[in-house]
Amino acid sequence: MALKRPESVLVVLFDQHHRILIMQRDDDPEFWQSVTGTIEQHERPIEAAYREVREETGISLDPVSSAITDCHHTNRFEIRSRWRHRYPPGTQYNTEHVFFAQVDSRHPIHLTEHTQYEWVARDEAIARLWSPSNRDAITQFVPERI
Repeated sequence: MALKRPESVLVVLFDQHHRILIMQRDDDPEFWQSVTGTIEQHERPIEAAYREVREETGISLDPVSSAITDCHHTNRFEIRSRWRHRYPPGTQYNTEHVFFAQVDSRHPIHLTEHTQYEWVARDEAIARLWSPSNRDAITQFVPERI
């Protein structure tokens, strides 16, 4: 397995009822999150955002009709010690680019890296998400109502 690049995307998805999609990681039942993933070599953050949404949920968004919004915000956080072996030696921090998109919750979700998902109210999502940067992204960038 190739080592991961310490740069990733976070994509918060919300639906037409303004519920947030949260997913439970398959390697940690206490870890609920939005769509996340490493930016691949020669890939721009926005390209990674579209790819990760498709890979983790099965939803293929179109930049014209269902665009992902770039928040023009990055987070820097310490990588969990149990995951550092996935990165080049000595890597302790990750840079995360934040995005969001509205999607139709009637679209079927096909999980590939998570055990389950739920569409939940904004406050519940903030309470249940493991990552502080994920909670902050919802608070800062996802409007309470459209």
